[in-house]
Amino acid sequence: MTTANQSQALFAGLVYDEDGASVETTFIGNEPHYVVMDGDFKRHISAETVDRQVLNLLKQQAASNKELVSEQMMQYLGKDDLFTKAMIDSSITNLDQQVIQQGLPDDARMMLGMMGFKIIINLHGELVDVDMPGRPETDEDDWE
Repeated sequence: MTTANQSQALFAGLVYDEDGASVETTFIGNEPHYVVMDGDFKRHISAETVDRQVLNLLKQQAASNKELVSEQMMQYLGKDDLFTKAMIDSSITNLDQQVIQQGLPDDARMMLGMMGFKIIINLHGELVDVDMPGRPETDEDDWE
């Protein structure tokens, strides 16, 4: 599951520990890591491990609303044809690979932060919660 394409922590500045403290990022060699404080000990968690969990969640959210997302994108683009729909559906299906390959622009990351997007991880880099603006709270969220 490791890919040489991820050269940055995709969600730098948006990741927090369970106590609400911002998680720093650093590199070990060429690989980005999130640094979670465990008392005085710094736990280095591969950014790809955390980022893939978040991307999988976002992909699931988009896939569960695929028809609505496709309709809205086609309306936004001013196109309502089979080829445009197929292109949009493919983009939703390959969302995680596209973001890992292209990265997340700094402006997009900053905008997400201003909108209240927060990723909460535990000491092992597992998702505990993701605060997404506009996402309804449910008891069905499963972060494992």
